[in-house]
Amino acid sequence: MTALSPLRRIARFGRRQLRLLIAKAPAPIGRRLSRRFWKPRPGAIDFGDFGETAPVSSDFGFDRGGPIDRYFIEGFLTRHASRIRGRVLEIGDNEYTRRFGGNRVAKSDVLHVYAANPVVTIIGDISIPGALPERAFDCIVLTQTLHLIFDMQAALAELARALKPGGTLLVTVPGISPIDRGPWGFTWFWSLTEIALRRLLASVFEEKDIEVETFGNVFAAVCFLQGLAASEVPHAKLDVLDRSFPVIVAAAARRRLE
Repeated sequence: MTALSPLRRIARFGRRQLRLLIAKAPAPIGRRLSRRFWKPRPGAIDFGDFGETAPVSSDFGFDRGGPIDRYFIEGFLTRHASRIRGRVLEIGDNEYTRRFGGNRVAKSDVLHVYAANPVVTIIGDISIPGALPERAFDCIVLTQTLHLIFDMQAALAELARALKPGGTLLVTVPGISPIDRGPWGFTWFWSLTEIALRRLLASVFEEKDIEVETFGNVFAAVCFLQGLAASEVPHAKLDVLDRSFPVIVAAAARRRLE
């Protein structure tokens, strides 16, 4: 091992002393510094508005202006908007098809397990083989739906079968998330990690045709669990990625050309 030069030893000693000094800084100063250098001492956490056992919002933040998870989902769809084209299938309604597909969409289909509203064109359960027409869609937009299906692998197999060769499945799932307090809470089976979604998709798509992304960090996760709206928090903080705290996991999976 090469011995450090005197100047490097002095510099390293100085850095160590500076870290110790910063670590002992009083809270008003320390809170202005990076968490990398300063952390509140045990027992000195200021919980503020997050100190209650009930969240700020029990409706994901919809009642405050729009959920944080939608910020990530809509950013993902914005980056993949060019794939939303031709004949497009969406679940529940076609809001994202119209918003991100625009005039690239030739036909918009909407799937629901019930004929819930006039825009529904296909009624069925995608975990049942044959629920969808085969090789019919250029794109399928599946946001925040897969986790409501117990047999996710069967559902993905049906979705892959329904894509045209070269067609794309755009899917998002919850990672760190509250569970719906309404009707969907009774079928909220899963939250997924990045590797779990990749492995599920790899059972029906070629590995090289799968692009998986994750979104979130501890700040985003805490704010989302509390039900804050995306408009209430700095987007620059939401955009920082820490894969240990996935709020949303998303993927674009392309059916191979045949």
